[in-house]
Amino acid sequence: MKQLTINAIRILSAEAIQKANSGHPGLPLGSAPIAYTIFQKFLKFNNNDPKWDDRDRFVLSAGHGSMLDYSLLYLYGFGLTKEDLMNFRQLGSKTPGHPEYGHTVGIETTTGPLGQGIANAVGMAVAEAHLAATFNREGFPVVDHYTYALCGDGCLEEGISYEACSFAGTHELGKLILFYDDNDITIEGNTDITFKEDVGARFAAQGWQVLNVDLVQNPDDVCLIAAAIRLAKAEKKKPSVIICKTKIGYGTPLEGSHKCHGSPLGVENLQKTKEKLGWPCAEPFEVPAEVLAHTAEAGARGAEKEKAWKEMFAEYEKAYPELAKAYKAAMAGEMVDLSKVDDLFAFEKPMATRQTSAVVLNKIGALVPSLIGGSADLAPSNLSDLKNTDKITYGDFAPGNYAGRNMHFGIREHAMAAITNGMQLHGGLKCYCSTFFIFSDYCKHAIRLSALMNIPVVYILTHDSIGVGEDGPTHEPVEQLIALRSIPNMKVYRPADGKETAAAWISALTGTAPTALVLTRQNLPQYAASGLAALKGGYVLEDCEGTPDVLLIASGSEVEQCVGAKAELAKEGIKARVISMPCFEEYEKQPDEYKESIMPSGVKARVCVEAGSPYSWYKYAGDKGEIIAMNTFGASGPANLLFKKFGFTVENVVEKAKKSLAK
Repeated sequence: MKQLTINAIRILSAEAIQKANSGHPGLPLGSAPIAYTIFQKFLKFNNNDPKWDDRDRFVLSAGHGSMLDYSLLYLYGFGLTKEDLMNFRQLGSKTPGHPEYGHTVGIETTTGPLGQGIANAVGMAVAEAHLAATFNREGFPVVDHYTYALCGDGCLEEGISYEACSFAGTHELGKLILFYDDNDITIEGNTDITFKEDVGARFAAQGWQVLNVDLVQNPDDVCLIAAAIRLAKAEKKKPSVIICKTKIGYGTPLEGSHKCHGSPLGVENLQKTKEKLGWPCAEPFEVPAEVLAHTAEAGARGAEKEKAWKEMFAEYEKAYPELAKAYKAAMAGEMVDLSKVDDLFAFEKPMATRQTSAVVLNKIGALVPSLIGGSADLAPSNLSDLKNTDKITYGDFAPGNYAGRNMHFGIREHAMAAITNGMQLHGGLKCYCSTFFIFSDYCKHAIRLSALMNIPVVYILTHDSIGVGEDGPTHEPVEQLIALRSIPNMKVYRPADGKETAAAWISALTGTAPTALVLTRQNLPQYAASGLAALKGGYVLEDCEGTPDVLLIASGSEVEQCVGAKAELAKEGIKARVISMPCFEEYEKQPDEYKESIMPSGVKARVCVEAGSPYSWYKYAGDKGEIIAMNTFGASGPANLLFKKFGFTVENVVEKAKKSLAK
């Protein structure tokens, strides 16, 4: 039966790819026995309750092999149908080209960009360890599950995998088990041309337990795989990598060749594969009834495990009612109404928005126990850590103290963002991470996936412009704002003062989309009229009598120059309105009537000011407006001199306003 089921995974995958005339059959054919062993013998799941809190997580990091996932979800009863498999890679189907979180039941994360899934799995293991340390009590293992991930050569060639696996080994994430489908093949051919390192030695050096399984000599030896998994589960202080030597495209005429990596087998080769494997079904996508009965046993066992877990949780509620209440609130994602927290908006003196963010973060941290995060070795500069008080000790997340809420990601920006995605995906946590804004480029693909998956990760990105000063153009963001604003479903907040920063945090923690908080190094003034209006993305900060002659529009630190320019223009009888635009995305969600009230279409004279690329601003400047922005890289020098050099001054805003009025 196990052989028949393994072959069912292979044939269903190959048939779907052939019907679509698109896809990657090599990995599903070679790694089918690995996937079967995990799902049939070890994975804790209930297909009738796919979101059960204490389920094991399975991540296909090598997302190009997505038909492996879909074959498993079909066979193990997660709701996919034969028709879904037949519509693989078709528009509107539940079986897209790469696994998509939120699109297909049973998919734990969106994968495809290689290495991301490994880092997501690390994040899931972090979340499990943290929640277990927070909520478990003797006799009540409320949080007790494993994270399994399957990767290929490509995942391990990507630098993110090194970053993430180094982090996992350092933090002794013993409930993380990574399978490496070691088939020596990538798109261009044998990996000898690019990838000859000793992978086992690499993982051992990073603090992992290294196990080996030979599936070339023993292609479908489930017992070998199962024995390795038991050894992995027995090791409590090290994550485990199980290196499975496989043959890509096993059982096909193209076995061992790169030709079966990313292309359908072809009708003739598919038929020969069925014959070689002794496949008994004549019709495409037909599976013997006994196979489905066999796989249903795993789901039934999982249902019993969930039933036992619920019975244990009922006793836990009696023994620890407050903890149980807190656990349920965390898993439900409940939040206090931060807009009602008065002192969240209490700022009196000029402060950098990284400083105001730190104040807000720590006030929220005391109110939201599920808040957890950290920095890529820049917490003293990002001001992104939770400070201990006489009432709360936050601590550092580390071996021996997984309940700690301050994460130290190390200098690993890409993995940091992807690990944070995994933590957020796990559930039960509100997650943030932090670095310098310039290094958002290193985080970019993981940030994009946050948006694609619609998960509310918060990115604290400080040192936001030429205000970085002496560090020079290598560290002065110019094009990063437009890059992040161009990501669909991403909120980018660049607040002008403390109250706007507080509003940005409220937006970040109450929405479903990811949010970037883009914050200054240098001090900014506090404005009397700022506050919750920033939740609308753009609003009138300072106004004039009647209809304005000119609109002065800016975000962040450049609002200060607009406020100064308004006062200077008033001396000459020119009426100006200052509009603060901390978040374009939220502003664009507002009704047309609101936007017209803020930026009247009849007022053509406008000046848009931002110490970044001008490309965000043309829509708001219109055909008679002026834009003061960065069209070059920055320079090294004191920040105040740089702002003057590049035209971010009150005098220049006044000049541009007059120029716009003259058009």
